[in-house]
Amino acid sequence: MKKPIEFNYSDFDFVKNIALSFPDTEESVSHEGTPSVKVRRKLMCRIHDNGEFIPIRIGFESRDFYMETYPQIFHLPEHFKNYPYVCMWKDWHDRKLVTEVLEICWRSLATKKQIKDFEAANSLD
Repeated sequence: MKKPIEFNYSDFDFVKNIALSFPDTEESVSHEGTPSVKVRRKLMCRIHDNGEFIPIRIGFESRDFYMETYPQIFHLPEHFKNYPYVCMWKDWHDRKLVTEVLEICWRSLATKKQIKDFEAANSLD
């Protein structure tokens, strides 16, 4: 029997709003109707359908670093081990850290031109 889907849309708002601050990101719907953010139609992050955490695409090397450095924030459920995602508990709201992780994610999905334009725009700050 399949576990019921139990997520609250507002639990994703903090991460979603940061993710949408990166160029060419868009709100979308993902697995089991969960809200997500995508770059070039590729999943960046979403609220998990159990409502407990937010999978973020980050790559295997970065995933290991963040899990080791911030074990209270990031974890890896068994079914994510073969995928380049790290899972962040939904109640973690450290803007600097979340922005840092989402930028790594965004860079892994953006085109070279998008990254170049992003860096040029941010060098003006």
